[in-house]
Amino acid sequence: MQLSKRLQNLKPSATIGMTAKARELSNQGMDIISLSIGEPDFNTPDFIKEAAKKALDDNFTSYSPIAGFAQLKEAVIKKFQRDNQLTYQPEQIVISTGAKQSIYNVLQSIIEEGAEVIIPTPYWVSYSDIVELSGGTPVFVEATLENDFKITAEQLSAAITSKTRAIIYSSPCNPTGSVYSKDELQALATVLAQHKDVIIISDEIYEHIIYGDKNISMASFPEVYDQTVTINGLAKAFAMTGWRIGYIGAPAWLAKACETLQGQVTSGTNSFAQIAAITALEANPSVVDYMVEAFAERRAMMIELAKEIPGFKVNEPKGAFYLFPDVSENFGKTFNGVTVNNADDLAMYLLEHAQVAIVTGAAFGSNNCIRISYAASVDDLKEAMSRIKKALS
Repeated sequence: MQLSKRLQNLKPSATIGMTAKARELSNQGMDIISLSIGEPDFNTPDFIKEAAKKALDDNFTSYSPIAGFAQLKEAVIKKFQRDNQLTYQPEQIVISTGAKQSIYNVLQSIIEEGAEVIIPTPYWVSYSDIVELSGGTPVFVEATLENDFKITAEQLSAAITSKTRAIIYSSPCNPTGSVYSKDELQALATVLAQHKDVIIISDEIYEHIIYGDKNISMASFPEVYDQTVTINGLAKAFAMTGWRIGYIGAPAWLAKACETLQGQVTSGTNSFAQIAAITALEANPSVVDYMVEAFAERRAMMIELAKEIPGFKVNEPKGAFYLFPDVSENFGKTFNGVTVNNADDLAMYLLEHAQVAIVTGAAFGSNNCIRISYAASVDDLKEAMSRIKKALS
């Protein structure tokens, strides 16, 4: 039996794969510390869980409208206005089964065979695969550690061609934690405003996990509002990863296309989770400050611990909950009879010899780096970094 070519070319998610490998070894009795998955280590706040229970009692268990309940759309609209100073109408909002589906819907709706999509590297693992699954060609633009893993307007301008259909990026960024400033986004917006047929996909799922100035939405720049899709969801800020609620604010024509596609793929998102999501979105974002404060403390600790590890070079992430150190100084070295040639080798070496699961930077388009999640307990983080330091010393 033969799979389609598109499936033969599709790679499994590296983050999910490493997490599964770590779980497998743990089940075999190994003491594995997993720092590979992008998931808050907090429980969903009780007031949201209570809203879901009430929604069940109120019998929100039937099919939902394809683009989402009207009352949830209104909550999303108010959230965009309150947090991002963005004005949307109901026909511009589509609720999906997680932000990943939101991204998939958008790319499937706009990409023709051979169209180019600009992806600044490092990037979230699924961007390039979804582009390719949509028939597009990823065009990678390298953002370096020296520039805090952010591309410049000059780099962007040079990457745009007659085939460019979209650009997709995240800020705060997974995997680097980098955050584009208002001035940096303005420079990118000035370039993109000259190319009105280029759709800007701004992934802002980590917007509330930020350590400093408030996150700026690309759509807040009037000159690119009509060509920008804002991607968001509840997974990260509200520790609702398993609830699978994502949403977009988009030009009405594109939102309608996403609704049409979704109607043939998954239809409407989970009914009672949508009702609970209203409660989350209507809450003041400060209700999850305790999570952000905990991440900030861990971030400071992790940066200091990383500086003590041989061959690690780190930036200071301004958001999300990851470190993305350059580890290339370790390449070519042999440890315990194992030669580490690249980040893939280093990730496997650390899993097998330090019993710490992290993710190779190659999965994010950066061959010299690894991603370490600090969405774990302080004790686990300290022990993991101690193991890594010992394994590389």
